Amino acid sequence: MSRLELPITGMTCAACANRIERKLNKLDGVSASVNYATERAAVTYEDATVGPEDLVATIRAAGYDAALPTSSSEQDPPAETDDPTRALRTRLVVSAALALPVLVLSMVPALQFDDWQWLAWNLATPVVLWGGWPFHRAAWLNLRQATATMDTLVSVGTLAAWTWSVVALYAGDAGVTGMTMGFDLVPDRSASLDHVYFEVAAVVVTFLLAGRFFEARAKRRAGSALAALLELGAKDVAVLGDDGVEHRVPVAELRVGQRFVVRPGERVATDGELEEGTSAVDESLLTGESVPVEKHPGDALVGASVNVGGRLVVRATRVGADTALAQIARLVTDAQSGKAPVQRLADRISGVFVPVVLLVATATLGFWLGAGESAAFAFTAAVAVLIIACPCALGLATPTALLVGTGRGAQLGLLIKGPEVLESTRRVDTIVLDKTGTVTTGRMALLDVVPVPGTSREELLRRAGAVEDASEHPIARAIAAAARAELGTLPAVQEFANREGVGVVGRVDGVRVEVGRLAPGTAPPADEPLHLAALQHGGRTVVRVVWDGALRGALVVADTPKDTSAEAVRRLRALGLRPVLLTGDNRPTAEAVAAAVGIDEVVAEVLPADKAAVIRRLQGEGRVVAMVGDGVNDAPALAQADLGLAIGTGTDVAIEASDLTLVSGDLRGAADAIRLSRRTLGTIRTNLFWAFAYNVALIPVAAAGFLNPVLAGAAMAASSVLVVSNSLRLRRFESGAPGR
Repeated sequence: MSRLELPITGMTCAACANRIERKLNKLDGVSASVNYATERAAVTYEDATVGPEDLVATIRAAGYDAALPTSSSEQDPPAETDDPTRALRTRLVVSAALALPVLVLSMVPALQFDDWQWLAWNLATPVVLWGGWPFHRAAWLNLRQATATMDTLVSVGTLAAWTWSVVALYAGDAGVTGMTMGFDLVPDRSASLDHVYFEVAAVVVTFLLAGRFFEARAKRRAGSALAALLELGAKDVAVLGDDGVEHRVPVAELRVGQRFVVRPGERVATDGELEEGTSAVDESLLTGESVPVEKHPGDALVGASVNVGGRLVVRATRVGADTALAQIARLVTDAQSGKAPVQRLADRISGVFVPVVLLVATATLGFWLGAGESAAFAFTAAVAVLIIACPCALGLATPTALLVGTGRGAQLGLLIKGPEVLESTRRVDTIVLDKTGTVTTGRMALLDVVPVPGTSREELLRRAGAVEDASEHPIARAIAAAARAELGTLPAVQEFANREGVGVVGRVDGVRVEVGRLAPGTAPPADEPLHLAALQHGGRTVVRVVWDGALRGALVVADTPKDTSAEAVRRLRALGLRPVLLTGDNRPTAEAVAAAVGIDEVVAEVLPADKAAVIRRLQGEGRVVAMVGDGVNDAPALAQADLGLAIGTGTDVAIEASDLTLVSGDLRGAADAIRLSRRTLGTIRTNLFWAFAYNVALIPVAAAGFLNPVLAGAAMAASSVLVVSNSLRLRRFESGAPGR
């Protein structure tokens, strides 16, 4: 299976996106999602049955245009000079300049000089035919495909008003010298062929062009967060050659393994490992964490972070699409390309909405003619129905909010993997927190070495440190680091094996050494020479060291809560969530950490394989569960949870299994991510309410003959702008702000 994102041009409403999506999904082996707000199609296809050219041909056959991504980058931001609103702005300005005199003349009888109606015809005709050409062209393409969209409604309505007026000029009494006409908020039931509706045709086109222009400009602002993210990267880089000479090249030419220089104030060109120099690095643009991080040789650096201090020499480890910045941009783009359940509902409604409106408009015309009203009144009511019913706001309600919300999240270091996540955050009532690395720092420290009589401290630490040096577990790293710091070099270990959730075993100096805890539920031997329970106070972890089948001593380590964990738990409680601490550590250790951060419910001594079972048990109790974790052993639980949140400083496996990623590693981000998701979902629901309410309330008013088509056009354009403007409020979302 291959995945491709295609930019699409020519879409004018959500119905256009729906039609393209249906056409693509009819192809064998193709699964497509078309987003009207981002004007992109996310397509997954089987290479054996379909090629990229076939996808483009299908889109073009539907009456739209698409192009394959360039080889440079699918994510390149548009150039500053590439303003897609320029042509629309020109069309709007010219149409407004011509339509305004027509509206004034039609509204104010005192200004209606002899034969003013013929001037109105000359001014309105370019507006209707040239200014409204995008609507007419789209309507014609729709007709060829035997479909209808909002453009069909606009085109039919404005052309009908213009055609009626031309007929009235030539075949009726509207063309006589001295004809006067007033402007009515409610259509005149006595109107006949002595009335013209040039102001309706011209002003409605102008209003709709204005709505589309402001909508397009707002959509550009909505996507500005992602564009800003993409522009963070360095444009060129000082590569350090084998001869030690620097030469600057475009960052696209940088390759894995090359060394490059980062001077104070410069951005790190790509992900890499620091080889020379020490400095503080500002990663706030990627993680949302404002405090610069001290970096030393051997530390990893993230592309687009800023070097605050001295000169650094970095070896590139990932370039291009593999960098953290590119992966973040891809995650955000994927989320924006998907569809939330609420949007799929709106799509289904808008798919049948336009044909229903055409039937309602036809029925309105027939009803009033059958009721004995004048043809002009019946026509005016039918046109008002066509104009007021355009489902622009309905199509924009979800994608614009999703666009702004996910983009703002990326700026704050909160990555929302998909739109369906929004629904999950609303329902969650329990949040399960992994202890090590999530609630605590994850950096264990050796506090005490307790040998049994007959075993020296040096021998105990030497052999335990050698075995633990082969493990990546935080406790193992702490013991090995302390042993190396105290004793220097450590002996080699053979026959090393990791006993999941219990400890490690290996052969040192020909002796089989076991380091770890008793398996959960296993009681220590009755003749245990050490009082292990007494050593475990205050959240400490005691590791047993055994060789030759006998206990030789214990190592006491501790992991302290992060400074921000207690505040994070308070914020999660304020969102109505019930926190649960989940850990493989012993219960006294877990309860000490839980007490320190304000968690009442603790599930301890759980093997990694059983963490998902704990989530299932909570779900079986009727809870909707979110899980926050950072390790490989958390991945099954993250996938099992109704909402998975991965600490961004954790493993790639955990991040892949999650729904939300907290790039900074700060647990407070979990509350921010849930708040932002809920705020985004709330904005979507508000948008949908007003879009539905607007149509449901005003279509009957228009059909009843109480709405002038000019006012209908203004209301329709205003509704689209209102929906997009409401979505843009999400740009003001701030980390740590109160409220749900």
